[in-house]
Amino acid sequence: MSGHSKWATTKHKKAVIDSRRAKSWAKLIKNIEVAAKLGGPDLQGNPTLFDAVLKAKKTSVPKDNIDRAIKRGAGIGGESVEYTSIMYEGYGPNGVALMIECLTDNKNRAAAEVRTALSRNGGTLADPGSVAYNFTRKGVIVVSSESATEDDLMLAVLEAGAEEVEPHAQGFEVVTEATDLVSVRTALQEAEIEYESADVEFVPNLKVEIDADTARKIFRLIDALEDSDDVQNVFSNFDLSPEVQAELEEDE
Repeated sequence: MSGHSKWATTKHKKAVIDSRRAKSWAKLIKNIEVAAKLGGPDLQGNPTLFDAVLKAKKTSVPKDNIDRAIKRGAGIGGESVEYTSIMYEGYGPNGVALMIECLTDNKNRAAAEVRTALSRNGGTLADPGSVAYNFTRKGVIVVSSESATEDDLMLAVLEAGAEEVEPHAQGFEVVTEATDLVSVRTALQEAEIEYESADVEFVPNLKVEIDADTARKIFRLIDALEDSDDVQNVFSNFDLSPEVQAELEEDE
């Protein structure tokens, strides 16, 4: 799920990531293939590929896997990939809004798996546009608190087009217009500030706080959706208060 959501601060998220490393690697590889197909294999000339590779490296994807993915995506060596991007909209328990981003080579399979995950976990598929209006595509860059102070970070990114700098589980999130993501990330590089990831995400315009019981149901639904190899990201509009986060951590 999107790192933008504050539920990433819970132990639950770490457990999910740890238990699904292989599946996570497969999705990161797919991002690399698509980025190389769209913009070519040169990391310096293809910012999207650069960030896809960076994220894969930070998740310990082996270098050989990354190199092969770049070649497949760019069509080097006779291999090629063909994926279709699909966005599904839905609702989870208590009306929590969901944007489900898929990257697939089989649209029928992707649709079936998304519908099944929703129906078995208290969710429903929504009509196109009925959920999307509550989200805006934004650039989101995660910077570790070890890489920069908030003041240094703001000094580096605000003139480059960043809209705001927010606290994050790992340190800070720099939020930009989607079109300004590359220029802001370049400003960080020029200031020699390392970042954990740089992605275009669907950020909710209005967040809804939920209680612990609803959060548990949402987690189960998101887990089920992310079990599909075709689901790349799940974005939502829920938020957790510190009290609810503390209660959820007691479940671990």
